[in-house]
Parts: sequence; C-alpha cells; structure tokens
Amino acid sequence: MSEIESRQDDGIERMPLKTFTERAYLDYSMYVILDRALPNVGDGMKPVQRRIIYAMSELGLSATAKFKKSARTVGDVLGKFHPHGDSACYEAMVLLAQPFSTRYPFIDGQGNWGAPDDPKSFAAMRYTESRLAPYSELLLQEVGLGTVDWVPNFDGTLEEPAVLPARVPNVLLNGTTGIAVGMATDIPPHNLREVVTACIRLIDEPKADLAALLEHVKGPDYPTEAEIITPRAELHKMYETGSGSIRMRAIYEREEGDIIITALPHQVSGAKVLEQIAAQMVAKKLPMVEDLRDESDHENPTRLVITPRSNRVDVAALMSHLFASTDLERTYRANFNVIGIDGKPQVKNLLTMLSEWLVFRTDTVRKRLNYRLERVNKRLHLLEGLLIAFLNIDEVIHIIRTEDEPKKSLMQRFELSVAQADYILDTKLRQLARLEEMKIRGEQDELAKERDYLLKTLGSKQRMKTLIKKELMADAEKYGDERRSPIVSRDAAQAMDETALMPSEPTTIILSEKGWVRAAKGHDVDAAAMNYKAGDSYLDAANGRTNQQAVFLDSTGRSYSLPAHTFPSARGQGEPLTGRLNPPAGAVFTAVLSGDVNDLYLLSTDAGYGFIARLGDMVSKNKNGKALLNVPKGARVLPPVPIHDVASDLLAAISNTGHLLVFPVQDLPQLAKGKGNKIISIPTAKFASGEEFMVAASCVPADGALTLHCGQRHMSLKLKDMTHYLGERGRRGLKLPRGLQKVDSVSVESN
Repeated sequence: MSEIESRQDDGIERMPLKTFTERAYLDYSMYVILDRALPNVGDGMKPVQRRIIYAMSELGLSATAKFKKSARTVGDVLGKFHPHGDSACYEAMVLLAQPFSTRYPFIDGQGNWGAPDDPKSFAAMRYTESRLAPYSELLLQEVGLGTVDWVPNFDGTLEEPAVLPARVPNVLLNGTTGIAVGMATDIPPHNLREVVTACIRLIDEPKADLAALLEHVKGPDYPTEAEIITPRAELHKMYETGSGSIRMRAIYEREEGDIIITALPHQVSGAKVLEQIAAQMVAKKLPMVEDLRDESDHENPTRLVITPRSNRVDVAALMSHLFASTDLERTYRANFNVIGIDGKPQVKNLLTMLSEWLVFRTDTVRKRLNYRLERVNKRLHLLEGLLIAFLNIDEVIHIIRTEDEPKKSLMQRFELSVAQADYILDTKLRQLARLEEMKIRGEQDELAKERDYLLKTLGSKQRMKTLIKKELMADAEKYGDERRSPIVSRDAAQAMDETALMPSEPTTIILSEKGWVRAAKGHDVDAAAMNYKAGDSYLDAANGRTNQQAVFLDSTGRSYSLPAHTFPSARGQGEPLTGRLNPPAGAVFTAVLSGDVNDLYLLSTDAGYGFIARLGDMVSKNKNGKALLNVPKGARVLPPVPIHDVASDLLAAISNTGHLLVFPVQDLPQLAKGKGNKIISIPTAKFASGEEFMVAASCVPADGALTLHCGQRHMSLKLKDMTHYLGERGRRGLKLPRGLQKVDSVSVESN
C-alpha cells in the first residue's frame, strides 16, 4: 500500500495529514465555487437566489398573489433548501427586490427595502412583505413541464431544481457578483431587448462572430441613467476576453447658474458624494464652490445641487475635477466567470456565453415538447378507450354490472390497455351524455393536431429555431424596456492641481535671516520695515500669487518649494521653514522666489560660475529639496537674479578686486541643475585663499542702468557706458575707476 493511500485499522481511517488537508481544501473550494458563489450559465443564478425564487413559487407568492411576510419566505428557504444564516439569505433576497440594485427585479417588495443612498437601510424581515415580480415568470413558467433536473435537498427529504428553465439569458440581463476560492465573478447587467436580438442573430447565423453580436449588444445597461463612458474599443475587448472594466459617470445639467446632478453611477450614494465634496471645501481645495444641497425627493430620486461661487467658474473643469476626485465617476470590474453547461467554471466571452445559453435553451425546449408530447399521446390513448366505451355503452354497463372482475372483461372484450380500462371505470355517469361523443372527437382532433405539430417541431431543427425565436421575441416585447445607461464618449476626468484650485491673489512671501517665513496680501509691502523676532531680521522677499509655488534656496545650492497660500499671515512673525522642510545640517536659507514657472533666473556662486535656470525646474515636492546648484568648496551662493529678456539682457559680473566684465546673457547656458559655466575669471589659488572672488552678478535690460555702490559713493552705468567693459564670457574684465573698485552691492534700474 502506497504512502498516500488511506488505511483502516479497527474501523479508524488513517491517512497522511498532507493528503487530508489537500482533499479537504479542494472539497471546500469546489463547494464554494459550484454551490455558493458562481452563477450558472443556464439561469444566471447562484444557489441561494435560485432557492429563494423557487421557495416563493412553492409558497404560491406569484405576481398576482397577496404579499406575505419576508420572514416566512426566509424560513422556508432555510428550512427546506439552504441551511445557512438567515441574515445572509435575507440580504440576498433584498438585492433581488431592489430596483436600483437589480436591472430586472425578481421580487416585488412592500415596506422599507432600502434606498439608493443607503442600500443596507432595509427593514428587518419581520416587517417587510414580498411576492414574486412578473419577470420571475421567465424562470418559473416551465418548471412543471418536464424541463428541470431535480436533485435532493440538503437532508434528502425534498427535491429542488438544479437549474431553473430560464426563457431568456438572465445570466447577462441581471448580472451578478461573487467571490469564490481562487476565482471571482463580476458580470454587469444588460438590456433585455439588446441581448435577445443578439440571440436571434446567433440563431439565424450560427457562424456569426463576436463583431456581429456587438452590433446588437452595445454594452452593459445598469439600473441607473448615469453614462457609461468606457471607449467602444475597451468594451469590445471586454466582450472578447470575458474580463475588463467599465467606467460610469454622473449626469449633470445647468439650471439658473447651479449645477444639478440628476443621475449617479450604479450603487453610488448621493449623501457620500456630497460628503466627499464638502470635505474638499473644508480643506479649502474647492474655492470655486459656494454651496451644496440635496434636493432629492420622490419625484426626483437624484437631485444634488452644486452652487459655483460666480458665473466665471469653468463648470466643465470643475466637474472634471469632481469626476476624478469623488464617486461621481466610478470604475466597475467585469469578469464573465460562470459555471458552463459542462458544470465547470470558466471565464467566457460574449459569443461563448450566448452560444452555451442557446444550447441550454434548445435542450430545455426539447424537454418541454417531449414532455407535452408524452402527455398528449397519453391523453389520446385514454380518449380512444373512452370513445370505444361510449360507442358500446350498453355492453360496457352490462359488463360492469354482471362481471366479478369488470376490468379484465373490458380489456378482453374491447382490447383495452390497463390505463384505458381504469379510466373507463373511473368515469362519472354525467359524462355519458349524448353530447360527450362530440366533445371527445373534438378533443381528439385538437390533440392530434398538437401531436403532429410537436412531432414536426421535434423532428426539424429549423422549426425548433423558429419556436425559440418567437418565444424570445414575445418575452422581449412583454418584459423588455429601453436602455437606461447611455453609452457616450467623454474625455478622461482630470483632477485640478492644488494651485489651480486656489484663488489667484497677489501675495508677498517674506523670508527672515533665521529662516522664518510668512506671507502678506498684495505687492506693495515694505518687508524690511516689518517686526521680526529678537535677534532676527529681514533677508529676502518675493512677489507672487496665492496659486503659485514659493521656491527657497539654501547655502548648499539645494532648492525647495511650498504652496504660497499655505504660509501664515504677515500679521504674526511667521513659522520656521525647518518645520516643513529638511535642509542639510548647517545649511541656511538664502533666498525666496515666486512667480510663473517659466520665469528665468541667473544662479551663481562667488567662485565665478553660474547658469540660467527656469523657476519651474527649481520646484521640488520633496521635503529634502533637490540639488540645483553645485557649490565649489569654500564658495558662497549669490542671490538669484531675474532675467528679463535672454536675447537682449547683458550680464555684468564684478570681482572684489574691482574688475567688471559685461557680456550677453545668452552666452550662458540654460540648465536644470549643475555648476554652470565660468562667468568671470577668478584665479583658483586666489579664490582658495580668499583673496579674490566674484562680488555680484546682475542682468541689465537694454533700456536699463547698472548702479555700483561703494560705501558712500556710487556710480551709474548705462548701456553706452557698459560697452567699454564688454568682453567674452569667462574673461577677467577691466578695472573700474579708482575709488569705485571696492563694490559692496549693485542695483539695476529699468526704464
């Protein structure tokens, strides 16, 4: 005996633990897959749904019956067919009744069965009442016509249908979701008329491909008027592979300046959407929205009102942001995983699913016709015997009155079968009236015609197809409706950048020597005259707007950025930048910049190197900043200088020895980061010893003037004066006049 084979000693079965666990897990997983989580391609129902519908039909709860307490139904389902939790069973029942959850509801509910805002707000089953909806007839109508394979229930005392004989492909119409072991299913609902026309196309053209079916099945059809915005190509791929995703977007309209949302995606709560929008308003991320209201009522199940702050608000951009950041747009997974007619779970494409369902439907119709043919033949057989008895009524009565065993005598005398003899003996005297012969012959003629029709239909594939088509068209006409979820082409939703959401107002960002920052409204601010903490003083200021970034440079050449609207008011003394940024140890902040991302600045060090940088390249979302300017050993970062026009500006570089070099700004490269190129020649040895370095570098516009400050003295150089100092980039430059060689600072004036 092998190691994995079970052994029995003294009536105890023994097997390796590995074998037992593998077998137990496999049994459990197959149970969950086949008997709990996945729908059958035939009726599109999971076992609990099928049992609920069948139990309600057994209770006589048809669409025309009186309502009964839901607890009665749940009790029957649990006691007879589904020995699981009552709350789970009732939740499954509720989903079958909610018109906003199920495209074609199976159950007609009375009482509180939940609301779109909160589907789980339904009342307890002791309060609600229910009966079957008319649509359920499409699954139950043929149960008693020999179409069902019956299986024992959980305790073997009753029988239940293995699969209900669905007259339409319910597996696609209502869809389903389920999570099994190692697999899941997510089948979206579809429109009855579209799916039926696709089935008819497949019946007429058995070799039709998927593209032909997609001429009829445009896409899913949810129980909501929200738009399906998934591109056609993605929908086609989903139907081709059996898996994909579907995007739905809310519908809105304008009404007297307000934005009115009239339809939400499937199973999206309006209250939750308003909560998400309100959270953004509280966080000051939606300054263009002034008010929110929920005006939903019985006449308007969905009416959410968004009031923009002004008529200048770009409604399309606002809604695009809300689609991207709230549940006003939602993506649903699609996975057409079902139990096929072979009893095995598999992900199927649309063509395979409809083909298998038509095989199931054809087999169901054939069973129904055979069952009916058997009943017709049996009835004709009985009528034939009854007619013989009627034509020989006197002799029959004589035999019954005189013979000890009239049954045998009748069979021998008139060559009757057992069934015919029993039927004659069970016939009531009132049926021996003279008119009965006409009724018998009339019924025989009708049954004979029906038998011929049944035989012809069963013997002809074409007649069978025609019958199935007629029934499908009749059911689609009776129970079908127009598409509810329009399929439209829309641009992808785009969330606004945080700065784009802020109002654009002028602001001045002020940086102190100790690295404290604050912001003042407007640009006419005297930052140097403000109050500072003891031991601190003014360092730099930048004019920008509240929806722009503020960029900070430190002594190591790193750049950092923060949204300008996040700084504290200039009424106080601000906050330390080190609380929000992580500069290297020993580094100090040297400058602040703000403005348009395409603004250009000259970045340089006193070692005589530098380059042109775009403000947008200095922005960093990292708290540790980004390496922007490479600073040579012993060098100092000079204040950044704005550039007005690269093509016409001149760059003036001055050393501490009084050398001035002027050259076109365009001779310097524009870089995203680096050390840059040599601006003015500084001897390496003298720079290392601290004897010589670049004092300042300024950009002078064509109509501007450069002013040199040397202690109490100063000198202004216009364009014609600076031509004397023009030279090639990287040269040493010419000496300034005596008395003006010790330049402390420079300033630029522009006309």
